[in-house]
Amino acid sequence: MAGSLSISDQRSGLAKPLRRNASNEVVLDDQEALAAVSDFLQATLDSPLPSQAALPPRQAWCPSEIFCAGELLQTVNVAHLYPDDKTFVDKPTSKPPGEVLNDFRNISTNTTVYGQLVAFLQEDFTGEGQELEAIALQNFNPEPAFLSNVTDPLVRAFAQTVHGFWTQLVRRTNSSALCGNSSRCESSLIPLNHTFVVPGQEQYYWDSFWIVEGLLESELYDIANTTLQNFMDELDTIGFIPNGGRIYCALYLDRSQLPVFIQMLHRYVTKELAWWDRERSISVRSPFTNETHKVYRYSVTNSAPRPESYLTDYTTAHDPNLPALNETQRAALYAELASGAESGWDYTARWFTHGPTNATLRDLNVRRTIAVDLNSVLYGAHLALKDLYGNSNSTARSRHIAAANALRAGVLDLLWDGQKLAFYDFNLVTNARNQMLTAATFYPFWVGIIPYEVRASEQAAYQAFSSIHLVLNRYNGTYPATFVDTSLQWDAPNTWPQHQYIALKALHQLPSNVSSGPLPSRPDGQSTFALLPAGQLGVSETELPGQPLTATQNATATGAGADINLLNGTVTNGGNASTGSERWTDALERELANRYYASTFCSWYATGGSIPNLLPKLSDEELNVTDSTSSFGHMFEKFSNLDIDSAGRGGEYTVQAGFGWTNGVLLWVASNYGDVLAPPQCPSLLDGVAAAAVAARRGGHGRSGGSSNASGGARVMTSWPAFALSLITVTMAELLN
Repeated sequence: MAGSLSISDQRSGLAKPLRRNASNEVVLDDQEALAAVSDFLQATLDSPLPSQAALPPRQAWCPSEIFCAGELLQTVNVAHLYPDDKTFVDKPTSKPPGEVLNDFRNISTNTTVYGQLVAFLQEDFTGEGQELEAIALQNFNPEPAFLSNVTDPLVRAFAQTVHGFWTQLVRRTNSSALCGNSSRCESSLIPLNHTFVVPGQEQYYWDSFWIVEGLLESELYDIANTTLQNFMDELDTIGFIPNGGRIYCALYLDRSQLPVFIQMLHRYVTKELAWWDRERSISVRSPFTNETHKVYRYSVTNSAPRPESYLTDYTTAHDPNLPALNETQRAALYAELASGAESGWDYTARWFTHGPTNATLRDLNVRRTIAVDLNSVLYGAHLALKDLYGNSNSTARSRHIAAANALRAGVLDLLWDGQKLAFYDFNLVTNARNQMLTAATFYPFWVGIIPYEVRASEQAAYQAFSSIHLVLNRYNGTYPATFVDTSLQWDAPNTWPQHQYIALKALHQLPSNVSSGPLPSRPDGQSTFALLPAGQLGVSETELPGQPLTATQNATATGAGADINLLNGTVTNGGNASTGSERWTDALERELANRYYASTFCSWYATGGSIPNLLPKLSDEELNVTDSTSSFGHMFEKFSNLDIDSAGRGGEYTVQAGFGWTNGVLLWVASNYGDVLAPPQCPSLLDGVAAAAVAARRGGHGRSGGSSNASGGARVMTSWPAFALSLITVTMAELLN
């Protein structure tokens, strides 16, 4: 009986005549198939390594000859032995570095073949992540107090299930795994002194903000404490908090990520703020008021591919289908790619110089963009410091008040559009605001920057948030990163847990005088799009991504029929309609909180999740659609706003039981909205729409499985400055005792 393997003549390596099927493919029986595979693998191993471009300059911030830019790293990546660029740089050596480098030099000739490189890697390196070990959680409470806030039994049971995932995600450094002596072997991991929660194979900076939110709801104060202690150690030893826990992050003295630690502990805040002020500030003269403002940008000094995404960056710079770049242009591109990773949004049309039309990653303009979220978070950091100093240091308190006021003025002048009623990034190349609305528009509201137009008019206040209303009515999922589909992971249709958190927090910040009325109704015969200010989204209604109704048909692009989820007083998966008067902000919060809960629950359920005595596992027929017959439910790092049964597309990491910020936001939502959360209504996996949507995303489940196409790999610089806005409410004694 013929086996299932089909290969082409060109790759078969077989000399005898081949049998073919109706598609003219070679068809082999089982023995022939095994022989063909063996022959093919041997032929591949005997093939010479591909040619490669000249090595980039050595990077002072990353001195390792093994895991940083150099001949070894480039050779391994250009050979493309691993589907994920990050795999190799996360593999510890099994020998001291001198022996590894000597072994590499012994095989590094013009005639090196794949087999020699494979043998070298097998002999000189161990499995990725071997430097970490799982630990048992002490004092784990299976019934934390927040569960009492959740009224529905199924919603409560799912929250309790997610709460239990923490027990599988806590790690600590295990240096003894490195040749039995960490000083003899080399690893890219930065050893941490304290335990932490992993989204991948290291601690990440801005992920940890939402992880800590969840840990606090779960009453895991000791793990929240050790998370902070690790960051404090990095501030002491490195001077800033890197994006990730690898040497290609921490030794990168120019690369952070959205800086979120500031709000946590004022003792260490001055170090982080000073770094951002020294390394990332810039003076910009406003074309609107002629005032000059000190604002902040992401800007990494770098002239080589990122170690954790080496092949992706290398290929982008040397793409044979695009014009050749000279050395200066390549260096600028590598700096842009690294700066995009520093932002956390790697990558998105948000960073393109002239918008998404016909743009590629070569069109990145991150370093010349004044980002809404970055400047908002730094404003919030100054306010947090002002509060933390209190009356103990009036000089420092006054200094942070002045800095916050100055930054607030810059945000309102450069980034706020009073006609479109939204915040937009400022483009230093065009000397104008970008036209594309992103989820970052809600960050200023989150930290308390409420523009005059919004404070003065309830209609304007609603319109500033009307895009949330549109999403909930028009799409099946939550708020997308942008409203353009570029196949980049920080664009539509991908939605991210932290953006839902920010939007919910922002809605809650609005003054009561502009949030007391009901949710506005759309005009007769029109969709919710008609309620938005003209031009706010940066795209017309017909240019919005379509919401599939069937496998071959989308909802109508305009008119009342576009609002497919609008119900009487609520939306599909938006919770139960209020029986009394409900403020428009409360309605949007209820609906968005429920929609996020449904996205996490339904994608988990669609990948094998179940709850004993309450929720049986789906049938194998249904789980076949998501390749999950042997799985037990996955929590993804991102979701699709088109289909709540599936994850977002593009990403980095292997599927795991829970994903840090997804878990954290879900537990926070359960704690704060538990009384209005209703059981999610998940679409059938056997429905053509669901099956087609899942199939379209196969090959990339985000950081819960699959590798990124244009997403650019892991985020590894410093990071986003916003860590403790939520932790101001947590006493120092609670965290540090």
